[in-house]
Amino acid sequence: MLTVRKAQDRGYADHGWLKSHHSFSFAGYYDPAHMGWGNLRVINEDRIAPGTGFGQHGHRDMEIISYVLSGELAHQDSMGNRQTIPPGDVQRMSAGTGVTHSEFNHAKDQTTHFLQIWIEPNAMGVVPGYQQITVARSEKRGALRLVASPEGDMGSVTVHADARVYAGLFDAGEQAELALAPERKGYVHLLCGTLEVNGLPVSAGDAVLLDHESLITLTKGRDAEVLLFDLAA
Repeated sequence: MLTVRKAQDRGYADHGWLKSHHSFSFAGYYDPAHMGWGNLRVINEDRIAPGTGFGQHGHRDMEIISYVLSGELAHQDSMGNRQTIPPGDVQRMSAGTGVTHSEFNHAKDQTTHFLQIWIEPNAMGVVPGYQQITVARSEKRGALRLVASPEGDMGSVTVHADARVYAGLFDAGEQAELALAPERKGYVHLLCGTLEVNGLPVSAGDAVLLDHESLITLTKGRDAEVLLFDLAA
C-alpha cells in the first residue's frame, strides 16, 4: 500500500523567527492520523531567520538527525560539542539519558533551511552521543547513499534505532531502487524538485508512506533531492 501525503497537508507553525512544517503531530500541531510512521516520529522542515535560533533545551531517549538544505546551523550541547552544520553534512545526536543543546543561525542575511528528524531508539537510557559526517553531492548523484544506520555502514552516522536512512539526488534519466522487506515500513520525503515514487508523482515537501511493499523505485526526477527511510513497523 502506498499513500501520498501532500506538502500542504502538513501542520504549520509561524513563530516569526521560525517557520516550521510538521509531517507528524508536534508541539501545537496534533493530528491523531499522523503521529509517526513506524519508528519515525518527527520530520520538521524548519526555516530559521538570520540571527535567531533555538535556545538551550533538553531531549532524552530519542535519535535526532539534522539535514541542512541551505544556510548553516550552529550547534552547541551539554556534551561539549560546538559544531557548524553546512549543507551536505548529516548530524546525529543520541539524546539517551538526557542532553541539552541549542541551534542557531548566526548569518546576518541568510535563512537556515533544514530538516529535523526524530527516530525512536531501540534501547532506552544509552549514553548521549554526537556524530557528524560530510556527504559529497557526487555520492548522492543518481543513487541512494546510506547516511544513517544501526551499524554505521558505508561511513553513515550510527543510530541506536532499527532504521536506515538514504539520501539521493535525481535529475533527467537518473533512477534508483531499494528492496524493502515486506514487514518493514518505507517513507520517502522529497526535499525539492519533482519525482515519481513507484510511479506516483510527488513534489517538494510531499511524502510517500509505504506499507507491505517489497520495492521502492525512484524515477523521473527533476532537480530532486530525497530522503528515504527503511523503518521498523
